[in-house]
Amino acid sequence: MKKYYTRACNFYYGINARLLIKKRLALPLCGNTNIAFDKVEVITRKNNKVLSKTINIKKIENLSASSKKKVKKDLKKIVLKRKNFLKNVNFLEPSIMGILNLTPDSFSDGGKFNKQQKAKNHILHMIKAGANIIDVGGESTRPGSKTVLANMEWKRIENIVKNFKKKHKKTCLSIDTRKSEVMVKAIKHGADLINDVSGFNYENQSLSRLKKYNIAKALHHMQGTPNTMQKNPKYKNVLLDIYDFFEKGIKRIDNKKIILDPGIGFGKNLKHNLTLISKISLFHSLGFPILIGTSRKKFISQISGVNDSKERIGGTVASVLFLLSQGAQVFRVHNVNEVKQGILVFRKILSNFKN
Repeated sequence: MKKYYTRACNFYYGINARLLIKKRLALPLCGNTNIAFDKVEVITRKNNKVLSKTINIKKIENLSASSKKKVKKDLKKIVLKRKNFLKNVNFLEPSIMGILNLTPDSFSDGGKFNKQQKAKNHILHMIKAGANIIDVGGESTRPGSKTVLANMEWKRIENIVKNFKKKHKKTCLSIDTRKSEVMVKAIKHGADLINDVSGFNYENQSLSRLKKYNIAKALHHMQGTPNTMQKNPKYKNVLLDIYDFFEKGIKRIDNKKIILDPGIGFGKNLKHNLTLISKISLFHSLGFPILIGTSRKKFISQISGVNDSKERIGGTVASVLFLLSQGAQVFRVHNVNEVKQGILVFRKILSNFKN
């Protein structure tokens, strides 16, 4: 069976973008007139064979009947403004999701914030620095990590979750968990988003239990489990396989309050991660906001070698700014202030740039 995929590419920004849109020479990306594109990559997959060609949007009429129909359908989703279904989150602007790991063993900051006062101080620090989403987790999902029982996981995050909305009414609360028991308890205390790294596949009943709550969900891709995911991960085509995974996952979620996360480092090697980052704009054709977490990930070390550092701020900011230029909307990070600074400067330069 032949299948077609459409990736927006050849982007313009700020003054240039608005001018080209006005002249009908380019289209807005996700309803954002500050990012425009005038070309698409049309990818064809049949069995294990993948072909691609890049064409100007004005040449879409020259495509074969079957591919033209799919590309036009995808284009409608690519240009569509994303619905703002999260508390105080506008998908026309970049959003920062600050990470709060209440664990003793997370890969980067395990044990650093699992004392209540330190955690509360860190939440405040991240919000002041520019995070409009806080992602709270009580189970490490680093490569090789073991599963934590639901009652232990809830015990780790309970106090923070129960008190979060009392102090931070305007901030979106995200819960990083694979367990429906933890999800439901957190929702009852005001959680706005469930971020399940298993893509709601860890427990069969997760999505059915969440149905009555109308909660937003981050649909995250992971190959295998945290314990096995980095043991020689393989794909037929990492980009298209994850697109197909998202397509199936979207059909399973009834309320369509969905953010897509390709799961950098979750069952991917360096080549897989770089392919996903460089071609991230493919996922716009699914019609939902994109969340991505590159913060302090191993791929930064693999690229930087002797220039690696503990917090990997340089590599994190570099990847975030590239992803921002491709229209990604939400960035899950540890170093909120540094990333916010990078975004502010980068966007200011782009908005003033004119050919």
